[in-house]
Amino acid sequence: MLFYLLIISTSSAFAQAKMEIKDAKKSFGFVKKGELVKLDYEITNTGKEPLIITDAEVSCSCTTVDFPKQPIAPGQTIKVVVNFDTKTVYDRQDRVVLLKSNDPKSPSKIRYKGVVLKK
Repeated sequence: MLFYLLIISTSSAFAQAKMEIKDAKKSFGFVKKGELVKLDYEITNTGKEPLIITDAEVSCSCTTVDFPKQPIAPGQTIKVVVNFDTKTVYDRQDRVVLLKSNDPKSPSKIRYKGVVLKK
């Protein structure tokens, strides 16, 4: 009986969602102050259970994140869109977005950087 319980608990530990981000670091180069920068990130669920993104934590109100609210099936790839509004910032920018999910290694980090030029 103990052996049976050990097998069940071990197999369920491996049946988890796993977020894999393609090109988690991006550069938007040089843009003029006031431009809206849109960055697309490809995310694949490489786990065995549905992946659920629950939140995106940003460091300033200049950044918004669009992500699917529905579960991402194992093997499915989706797009997360980061919108960076440059009207209140300038100079070098290096920003991080934390994606919170049911992946045991959550949060996952995406990053973008570039230079915002004064007009």
